[in-house]
Amino acid sequence: MAMLSFERKYRVRGGTLLGGDLFDFWVGPFYVGFFGITTAFFSFLGTALIIYGAAIGPTWNIWQINIAPPDLSYGLALAPMKEGGLWQIITICATGAFVSWALREVEICRKLGIGYHVPFAFSFAILAYVSLVIVRPVLLGAWGHGFPYGILSHLDWVSNVGYQYLHFHYNPAHMIAITFFFTNALALALHGGLILSAANPGEGERMKTPEYEDTFFRDTIGYSIGTLGIHRLGVFLALSAVFWSAVCIVISGPFWSRGWPEWWGWWLNLPIWS
Repeated sequence: MAMLSFERKYRVRGGTLLGGDLFDFWVGPFYVGFFGITTAFFSFLGTALIIYGAAIGPTWNIWQINIAPPDLSYGLALAPMKEGGLWQIITICATGAFVSWALREVEICRKLGIGYHVPFAFSFAILAYVSLVIVRPVLLGAWGHGFPYGILSHLDWVSNVGYQYLHFHYNPAHMIAITFFFTNALALALHGGLILSAANPGEGERMKTPEYEDTFFRDTIGYSIGTLGIHRLGVFLALSAVFWSAVCIVISGPFWSRGWPEWWGWWLNLPIWS
């Protein structure tokens, strides 16, 4: 892939966080960097361990392959490889790969002279994963509370945890997270639909400018958030959804161990109802 003319301006030395000039180069269109190397290392090692776990397991069925965390009896100790130790090492590799990728994004932002919005946003995805496999298990005192690595086994874990608290959708943080998820989908649908309607005109028609887009929403709902504002709103909605989803699972167990419908007793006991 040929280097685009404007890329020559940015493909220069410097901006690295670690490693100096050692890995400060590109392979085709991809920047490498020190954290690109660590991302590749953790990714290949973690993938190889998953394949190894499948090899010693009972099946090669992609849907049924399962790398389970250690039994609860091991607590927070290291477990033998075939009894959950594999899960522990894969978790370390996954966390290392995700964090390395975010730091690589930081280095690219430094080279381009732009803000750190992309790695900041990606860090919320890392937070969600770490909350499930590190923070919550540590608070509960056992790695066995983490989710297993597998397709059907992971879905079973989600279902079982939900039923463990009777009706998980009564979790107030879960309610907030779902509200942000749905609102984010609505905002993205409205934004994407508006851009396509303005920037993808019919044959023989001129492409419309942002003034048409603003006017549409002013005529529809009386207000237009604007071209920059919709992207700020989108980031806020998306990151809020991820943040509250992490909160809803972390408080389930460490801070509330009963059924979530029971939590709403305070509402039923308010004096105004009696």
